[in-house]
Amino acid sequence: MGMKVGIVGLGLIGASLARAVKENTEHTVYGFDIDEETMHRALEEHCIDGALEDYSQLDLLIVALFPNAAIDLIRQKVEQLKKGCIVMDICGVKKAVASQVAQLCKSHGVEFIGGHPMAGKERWGYQNATGTLFRGASMILTPIFTDSWALDIVQKLCQEIGFGRIVFTDPESHDKMIGYTSQLAHILSSAYIKNPLCMNYKGYTGGSFQDLTRVARLNPVMWSELFLLNRQNLLDDLDILISSLQEYRHAIAENDGQRLTQLLADGSRIKEALNEEQEKK
Repeated sequence: MGMKVGIVGLGLIGASLARAVKENTEHTVYGFDIDEETMHRALEEHCIDGALEDYSQLDLLIVALFPNAAIDLIRQKVEQLKKGCIVMDICGVKKAVASQVAQLCKSHGVEFIGGHPMAGKERWGYQNATGTLFRGASMILTPIFTDSWALDIVQKLCQEIGFGRIVFTDPESHDKMIGYTSQLAHILSSAYIKNPLCMNYKGYTGGSFQDLTRVARLNPVMWSELFLLNRQNLLDDLDILISSLQEYRHAIAENDGQRLTQLLADGSRIKEALNEEQEKK
């Protein structure tokens, strides 16, 4: 027997989850988005089975909102959820959300688990959602006070909708790694593209320019919130990056070919080791 799944927030990730669940499972999907046009399209295009109005019927509630809005939503709706309902937020930071709602959910007999799908596009919004977005991607789960049966349900659902790998960690470890692997990369791309020479790039670029500027096109409101909610980890990463850049600048300014060669060789060696590690997996 299928579950009743509610999804709040039908942007790129929320709507893609809705489509993936409908296309790959027997679960019934109810959705809600504050934008009326999005709701109209989601119902008309059968992205969802119905509008989410009765939270008490849900077996699983997926909150696909920005972190602060996700916290507010869970606080508002937790008393309406039945005991044994599973709540999963899919925000890009985990500690800020879990610290506010995990214990609250448990006190109401609701199972909470943080999730972060490692999938996305440069273009966001409902119109860019697809049911295949998560195929082969990694899903990070950060359970707190979560019973094993609830974890089993969430893990099975993730596998059914196409995730290729599920990683379990704690919220603090998640935020530390995501600060480096995702947030820092977005800041670097955004800063790099602000060079005045950028608009004259045609005919002068290969793959490296495209690689480094790909994620500069982002949702500034969402990413600002994510950065500030993870600011200490991100500041630490920025300090390391700035220190490294200063080493390169100093070597170039001093015309120190030996030092510059060593810096480049160090980076190349680390990348080679990373490639070898990835090949083992």
